[in-house]
Order: sequence, then C-alpha cells, then structure tokens
Amino acid sequence: MAAGLRTVILLSFVLAVGFLLIILSCALWQNWLPLLVALTFVIAPLPNAIFAHCGSDEFSSSYETSSGAVDFGRFITALIVVTGFALPIILTHSEIIDPRACAMSIAGGGLVYGTILAYSAAFKQEDSDYD
Repeated sequence: MAAGLRTVILLSFVLAVGFLLIILSCALWQNWLPLLVALTFVIAPLPNAIFAHCGSDEFSSSYETSSGAVDFGRFITALIVVTGFALPIILTHSEIIDPRACAMSIAGGGLVYGTILAYSAAFKQEDSDYD
C-alpha cells in the first residue's frame, strides 16, 4: 500500500513539473502556442487505450497476434506523439516561438507523456484466471 502511495506522489510531482515547464515556456515569452504541446501529449494515449481491446483474443497477449485495430491505435498514438515533439520545432524554425521556449516545451511534454505511460504501466490490472 505504501509503495503505491509513493508511486502516485512521485508521478504527480513529475506531472506537475512537466506542466510547469510547458506553462513557463508560454508565459516567459508571451506566446501561448506551446500550450498545444500539452494538449497533444494528454490526448496521445487515448487511441491506444481505445483500440487496446478491439479484436484481441483472450488467450493470446503477444504482439504477433495483434489485430488491425490495435495496430491502428498504436499508429495514431505514435503519430500524435511525433506531432507533440515536432510542433515546437516547427514553430521555432518559423520563428514564431523562442528556441528556449521550444526546449522547455519539449522537455515538459516528454515529462507529461512519460508520466502518463508510467502511471498506466504501474497500475495496470492483470486479469485473473478465476474471473
């Protein structure tokens, strides 16, 4: 029980630092476009979560027997994650945002998405054989 509580506290701290970096990248240079990065990393796990159980066989849990819907969910998730990293770089290249805001936005977005992945991995419920 105490290990789960420590995990939640650590993950919430890392998530808060990630959002702080994204908000600071917007507020310090008075340009709120890097806030779109937070949105992309928050919605990134949704396609994978939605398509995770589509067409899966309950006896096979390997990647070799995955269905097309599961692969499509992974593809859309990867597309959104790449967009989250590429958007600040494109905005910096077109001189819309400052390069330091780009770095802070990418670091904060990586922390947010990493926290979401770590939370889902740490608290994944395994199916019981007796259910």
